[in-house]
Amino acid sequence: MRFLYNLLTWVLLLPFACYWVFRGLANRSYWSKLPQRFGFGFPTFNRCIWIHAVSVGEVQAAVPLIRALARRFPHRSLLVSTVTPTGAARVEALFGDSVTHCYIPFEAPFAIRRFFTSVDPQIALIMETEIWPNLYRGCGVRDIPLILVSARISPKSVPGYRKLMPLIRETLSHGIIIAAQSQSDADRFLELGANPSRTSVTGNIKFDVELDQGLLERGLALRQQLFGGRPVWIAASTHDGEEPTILDAHRKLLDAHQDLLLVLVPRHPERFSTVRELVLKKGFSVISRTEDRPCEADTQVFLCDTMGELPLFYAASDIAFVAGSLMPIGGHNLLEPAALARPIVTGPHLFNAQEIADMFVDREACRIAEDSVALANVVEELLAHPDVADRLGKNGYDIVAANRGALQRLLVLLEPLIGQVPD
Repeated sequence: MRFLYNLLTWVLLLPFACYWVFRGLANRSYWSKLPQRFGFGFPTFNRCIWIHAVSVGEVQAAVPLIRALARRFPHRSLLVSTVTPTGAARVEALFGDSVTHCYIPFEAPFAIRRFFTSVDPQIALIMETEIWPNLYRGCGVRDIPLILVSARISPKSVPGYRKLMPLIRETLSHGIIIAAQSQSDADRFLELGANPSRTSVTGNIKFDVELDQGLLERGLALRQQLFGGRPVWIAASTHDGEEPTILDAHRKLLDAHQDLLLVLVPRHPERFSTVRELVLKKGFSVISRTEDRPCEADTQVFLCDTMGELPLFYAASDIAFVAGSLMPIGGHNLLEPAALARPIVTGPHLFNAQEIADMFVDREACRIAEDSVALANVVEELLAHPDVADRLGKNGYDIVAANRGALQRLLVLLEPLIGQVPD
C-alpha cells in the first residue's frame, strides 16, 4: 500500500503546485517560502526541537508548550512548521525571532528527505491530528522521537482511516508516542494500530492557555476607545456560509437593542474584503479595524480585518459566539473566551473537539444555536439576563481552571527524550 500511496503523491504533485500558485493570486502570502512546499529552501540546523502546528488554532494551542520548551531548553533551537500562511503569521506575531518558522513540505518522498536533511530535528512534536505516512516514516528511519501532542481522532474520521488500515497501522508503528487528549481518543488510536505501551492520556494542553499579561485590561480599554459604552457581541473565526446566519441574527437583535454592536472576525484573511462586501450588501453600517477609528453612533458591525487580535476582542466583548460550528467544519477553540470568563454560544457542529464541547454543554458553560433565530434568541437572553451570562462565563472559566496540568504531564514525558538525544 505504501507504493500506491507514494504513487499518489507524485500524481497529486502538479495539482498541489497549481493550488498554491492559484491561491497566491488572491493572497500573496501563499507564495511566501513557496519552494519549501516542494522540499527546497529550508533553514539549516545542527539539531533542533521541531513543533508542527497546521494553522492558527494549532499554533495557539501550542503556545504554552513552545514557551515552556524555550524556558527549559534555552540553548536549543526551536523550529515551528505550519501548513497555512495564517498559521505562519501567528507564529511570527507571537514569537518573532525567538523561534524559526518554515512550511511543512508536501508528502512526496523527495521533499520529505530534503526537509529532514536540512532541519535535522532531534525530536518531533506534532500537534493534535496530523497523520502523514511519509513524514512519520522519515522520523522512524532516522530514530527521531515523534510525539503526537494532545492527540485526537474524531469518531467521524475513524471509518476513513480504516479504509487505509495497513498504511495507517504501519505509520503508527515507527516508535511513535501518542499523548492523547482523552481516553476515547487513545482508544481510537489503539483501534488503528497504535502501540499500547506508547499510548497514554495526558490531556489537552489547550486547557493550559496562557493569556497575555494585562489582556483583560487592554481589552476593556480598547472597548472604551472603539465602542464606548455599547453592548457588544463577537462572532469569532467565521467561515464562508456562516456570516449570513450571523448577520440575520444581528438584524433581529437590533430590533430590541438598537445600540448593539457585532464584532465580526473572519477566520481567513483572504475573505476580509468579501465579508465586508456582504455586510454592506445586507444593509449594515460597518467600520473595519484597519480604518483605525472608533465606531460611530450608527455603526452596527465592526469588522476585525487584522490577524492575531482575536483574544483582545474577546476581552472587549460581552458575549462570544465561536464559529466554524454553524456548518460541518467542526468548531473552533472554546477555551480562549472561557479563560476570560466570557459567556459562550456556538453552533451544533463541534466534532473537532466534541468531548470539550460536551463538557461545556453538560456543565452549562455554553449554549448551542443551530440557526439565526436560535442564535438571536440565545444572545437576547444573555443580554437581558446578565446574571445568566455571568454564570455561563464563570462555569466556563471553572472548567478551564479544573483541567489545567496537561502541559506539565507532557513535559514530564518529553524531558527524558530531549535529554537522551545527543547534540
